Amino acid sequence: MLEAAIYLLPLLLALGLWWHKRSRFEARSKLAFEASRASGLDEPVSLHPVINRNRCMGCAACVEACLQGDVLGVIAGQAELVNPTHCIGHGACREACPTDAIELAIGSETRGVDIPILGPDFQSNVPGVFVAGELGGMGLIRNAVEQGRRAMESVRKIEGVGQDDDLLDVVIVGCGPAGLSASLAAKEHGLRFVTLEQDTLGGSINHHARGKIVVTEPVKMPLVGDVRIRETTKESLLALWEKIVAETGLEIRERERVDGLRVRERDFEVVTTRGRHFTRAVVLAVGRRGSPRMLEVPGEDSSKVVYRLVDPQQYEGKRVLVVGGGDSALEAAVALSKVPGADVTLAHRGEAFVRARPESREKLLAAEARGALKVRMGSRVTEITPDAVTLDSEGRRDQIPNDAVVACTGGILPKDFLRSIGVRVETRFGTPLHS
Repeated sequence: MLEAAIYLLPLLLALGLWWHKRSRFEARSKLAFEASRASGLDEPVSLHPVINRNRCMGCAACVEACLQGDVLGVIAGQAELVNPTHCIGHGACREACPTDAIELAIGSETRGVDIPILGPDFQSNVPGVFVAGELGGMGLIRNAVEQGRRAMESVRKIEGVGQDDDLLDVVIVGCGPAGLSASLAAKEHGLRFVTLEQDTLGGSINHHARGKIVVTEPVKMPLVGDVRIRETTKESLLALWEKIVAETGLEIRERERVDGLRVRERDFEVVTTRGRHFTRAVVLAVGRRGSPRMLEVPGEDSSKVVYRLVDPQQYEGKRVLVVGGGDSALEAAVALSKVPGADVTLAHRGEAFVRARPESREKLLAAEARGALKVRMGSRVTEITPDAVTLDSEGRRDQIPNDAVVACTGGILPKDFLRSIGVRVETRFGTPLHS
């Protein structure tokens, strides 16, 4: 009996310590969960984990694997999304789960997100048309790079690819992370291709404010190998990509916009602002901002209204209104608040910044606390005049002096373009991305 007690006592002590630690961890998870909902920050803003309750055993492997550190927790013995707006879609939680209880999803039960219907090979319902990156729901740089590479692997399997004839093997539309990766993969495999970019190298990255920190992680680029970056500025990231393009000899046809895509019997005709390209396959690696979301108010056509912030310094001494509640709006407001003489106001129609990352919210609140800018929650623009802007807050109209408006209200999915070539789009309400 004494021998049994000698062995049993340490075991009971270990179990007691584990239970105590586990109880404290679950209590912290519950507090974070309740705080998120009390603040209205309970909607994930990007690709995020969905937990299968029948498979989850509450081991917390997903919590430990999360690169953000505080997205997931454990409540009542099962994993829970406790800080949904902190998630940026790494997918490390899914890879770490020993019971395959996690799938990645886009949208939520109340906030639908439109994405093209894709197969596991990233091919749309139109044979030969592939989608990679942000348009397909993969906004994170690492995921977009990987999807661009894998889409090109699928292109290589198309009948006739590699034949010596008048057709290109593939036309890649867009040169952000996914388009750059797809282009490098095409070059690596000796395919005949062209890469078209309506703007310049970097795609939607160019729309971030100057100095914007882009959070990413080590990625494997075709022809290049491992690119190890964690946090970098927009300028540094673009400089890195320019170096990769120069060293690999990759050719990008910048400022060549695609105006149409015609599906022919066995190939495609891509019509651009500079001519025509005939190809066996097309990879659409464009962003989700087909066109900016308009404010739809009188005076919006004024030259003082812009839809992205390029150089904050041009607003020195100006009275600037930033409109929006996402990362781009908050980052623009903070960047402008550092410009000498700029009088900055941020107007957001919601009561919480549910679409913005924690880092963006913290920087904005710090700037507001310093008096560097003003924040108007629950406000929407109703009219823009040459020297003022009218805001409506719960039915009360207020006119504020203004010299410039930066509308960071997001973009509209290029549905008309996708529809014109027959690509089907569906609205996802939190269902697994590849279900």
